[in-house]
Amino acid sequence: MAYTALYRKFRPQTFDSVIGQDHIVRTLKNQMKTERVSHAYLFCGTRGTGKTSTAKIFARAINCTNPTEDGEPCNECAVCQDILAGRSVNVIEIDAASNNGVDNIREIREEVKYPPTQGRFKVYIVDEVHMLSTAAFNALLKTLEEPPAHVIFILATTDPQKVPATILSRVQRFDFRRITTEMIAETLMGYLQEEGHRATPEAVRYVAQLGDGSMRDSLSILDQCLAFFSGEEVTLEKVLDIMGAVDQTIFFEMTEAISRKDAKKAMTMVEEMMLSGRDVKQFVAEMLQHLRNLLMAATIPDAGMVLDLSKESAEKLQAAAKVLSPEEIIYLIGKFSDLQSEMKWAPNERILLEVELMKLCAPWTEKDVTTLAARLGELERKVSEGVQVVTVAAPDAKPKEAPKPKRKPPALPEDLKKVQEQWPLIYSEVDDFMLKGTLRNTNIQFKEDNALYLICENVVAANLLQRNVETIQQLLEKAAEKSFDIRFEVQKEYDEWYERQYGRQEEADTAEADAEFASLLGQYFPEADIE
Repeated sequence: MAYTALYRKFRPQTFDSVIGQDHIVRTLKNQMKTERVSHAYLFCGTRGTGKTSTAKIFARAINCTNPTEDGEPCNECAVCQDILAGRSVNVIEIDAASNNGVDNIREIREEVKYPPTQGRFKVYIVDEVHMLSTAAFNALLKTLEEPPAHVIFILATTDPQKVPATILSRVQRFDFRRITTEMIAETLMGYLQEEGHRATPEAVRYVAQLGDGSMRDSLSILDQCLAFFSGEEVTLEKVLDIMGAVDQTIFFEMTEAISRKDAKKAMTMVEEMMLSGRDVKQFVAEMLQHLRNLLMAATIPDAGMVLDLSKESAEKLQAAAKVLSPEEIIYLIGKFSDLQSEMKWAPNERILLEVELMKLCAPWTEKDVTTLAARLGELERKVSEGVQVVTVAAPDAKPKEAPKPKRKPPALPEDLKKVQEQWPLIYSEVDDFMLKGTLRNTNIQFKEDNALYLICENVVAANLLQRNVETIQQLLEKAAEKSFDIRFEVQKEYDEWYERQYGRQEEADTAEADAEFASLLGQYFPEADIE
């Protein structure tokens, strides 16, 4: 006999065997007891949470000839047996991913006219309904709104945002929740005992965590482990080996190494991880999850309930959360998130990981707001730990002389500013090609002697303009309606004069930018003393 996968073998057959969806099961049972069954339902939720299984149980329950008092299907009558075997013509399962055209929906519209051959209702279960085309949704609207009394539609989807609002308004929506890790682990232990297999609680819990709220995913991982270690007890180390994952202790050690800026320790752990055949992408994904848990433990008083962890794991996490400040953890989450995105296209993930760890263990170099917050958080943490934070100057460093204050250049009158701004339009009227090209590379500046200075690239250009001073004088008088004392100067000489008088132009720009940055930093850290 062919082997049946665990997730198929242990598919729920009754409402009571549906795990973690009590709010939906209770509502459906009450509807059947009070005969308030709706004509259309929408089952939403992530994969492996029981949407299709609940739909099949509901289809059997409303057609069962001998249901229990609690509203459960008997699974023994002819109707239930036919539905369980998949040969019933009254329960039609449709995969919308492969039958998403308008013609498929037209077939349904023609079929719903005919009553069921067995039982009371004809049930249509449309899986992944969000995959239907726009035309198919439009064709389904009228039938979904006013179907015959003997027809019930159950639509299942993992992406309800893609279902049109016109469909959502015609159905009763039920949201299937992610199943908790504790509930999955407890269920898996029951299945293992029923199958006669052995596994440690730590291994089963880790399998449940890898399932990420999906019972089907957890059963598939467990099935893989049982097949690989046939007849042996499944331990946590064996599960880690199968999944290419790493022991959870490495994440605690890695965060401690980053907090101490211990690059050697971090590189040693990466080497050990690679020698044991672990997957780098899996490590980064689990490191992100660990940092998220650390952030919760560092900011929420009772994080054990939120994190869905055992008491021992929660206590260990609370202790590890003191190694880093919340600001540092947020900074690390951003860095590892960027690293995870980069690894999607990288041929060598290990190099990216090692480079990122080296940067994280190096002194702070970035100067964005998040980095500054992380740096301040590190300083506060060290001060609270009693570590004295001092700044040590280099031995040979000479004390910097205080810069001499420079005065700012005087403001230009409006007529002079106008000439300066309209200079390209002024020299464009020159007919001489060589003179026009030289003027294009010349700019107008002023000093405090009220003269107009034409700043040239070199001496050759200055001599050329000197020979055409009358032409230039006429152009300027025409534009400004006043005469000027025109002088010529090379760019290098003008820059030297400007630096002696007012300081370097770059320093002025930097001072202005620093003032703006200090203002921004003050908004985020109002209590900080920024010089």
